[in-house]
Amino acid sequence: MIVIPYGRQDIQDSDIEAVLKVLNSDFLTQGPVVPLFEAEVAKQCKANFSVAVNSATSALHLALISLGVGSGDIVWTSPITFVASANAALYCGAQVDFVDIDPTTYNMSTAALTEKLIHAKAIGQLPKVVVPVHLTGQSCNMKPIYELGQKYGFKIVEDASHALGGHYFSQPIGNCAFSDITVFSFQSVRSITTCEGGVAVTNQVELAEKMALYRSHGITRDPLLMTKSVDGPWFYQQITLGYNYRMTEIQAALGLSQIKRLKKYVRRRHEIASRYNRDLAALPLTLPKQSDFAYSAYHLYVIRLDLNAIARLSHAQVFQEMRERGILVNIHYIPVHTQPYYQAMGFNWGDFPNAEGYYRNALSIPIYPKMNDLENTQVIEALHQVLGK
Repeated sequence: MIVIPYGRQDIQDSDIEAVLKVLNSDFLTQGPVVPLFEAEVAKQCKANFSVAVNSATSALHLALISLGVGSGDIVWTSPITFVASANAALYCGAQVDFVDIDPTTYNMSTAALTEKLIHAKAIGQLPKVVVPVHLTGQSCNMKPIYELGQKYGFKIVEDASHALGGHYFSQPIGNCAFSDITVFSFQSVRSITTCEGGVAVTNQVELAEKMALYRSHGITRDPLLMTKSVDGPWFYQQITLGYNYRMTEIQAALGLSQIKRLKKYVRRRHEIASRYNRDLAALPLTLPKQSDFAYSAYHLYVIRLDLNAIARLSHAQVFQEMRERGILVNIHYIPVHTQPYYQAMGFNWGDFPNAEGYYRNALSIPIYPKMNDLENTQVIEALHQVLGK
């Protein structure tokens, strides 16, 4: 039986050669390749600055601390995301809350955000930062979120972990036209991979400098930032408490090689999605809605099962039957507020009904650039077998 995962990396000879070149060089860390990769990411996003790190989780943490998030502050994000989107705020000592999703796009609902902001202002508990999540690679509607930020005084960090290569109103996600910082992930099955890794992009030099400083232990070699004259060319100072969040040269070399194929990868994902849209339309499920303003990176292709029409099968049974056929479907994600750690903070089932409704019938089916037409057909046929009985 051929096994088809929900996502899969594409490693080519050119990627291996790029990594081997670094392994045979003088620098495995803190060399010339990371800055080259950062420059290429910034170019792809049409952003001014890029700070590469060892994970998107680290990038989210750096983004928030660089915006001054700390004890007593509040950060809002989506409940349908990986836990890191919320955890990053807790690392800063802040409180976390959530904004329910739009039931058609599964991204943060601007209507729910507006309603929550009105209430938060009335009780004096406005967020310092809002973190919209571009779920599956499709951009949130950022312009109205930005306008709300201007009205209510919060900063914006886009969690675009799924979305490198996507667009919002024909401009690349990550250009930060409607945010302060955008974060991307390079985990193994993302748009491109560095095995593990992430990046934060921004147009604001102050934020870029802060993130770079926090990334490397809070240590600087810039004489302008030091408290005394340098003792010599070896001199450095720790001027704040930072972290070891650096990306290695090996990771950057892989990313620099992969990013050359980014547009090709996203195009292929769209080809696969188009066939799904055509060949799954008659089944008892809801296909993913694409907003007019968005060009998705299609990291994920999420269907929602019509469980009333499939009365003989539960959500879990569909999941299991697909896996028994070698189709390694998955669920992205379990609502963060339902996790035990967050329930201990006072969150409960029922708090965000759209997110909970999504979780009860969502299914991520395979989509990745290396997927061939035969594999695409196998996924479609398996869904027809399971849902069309």
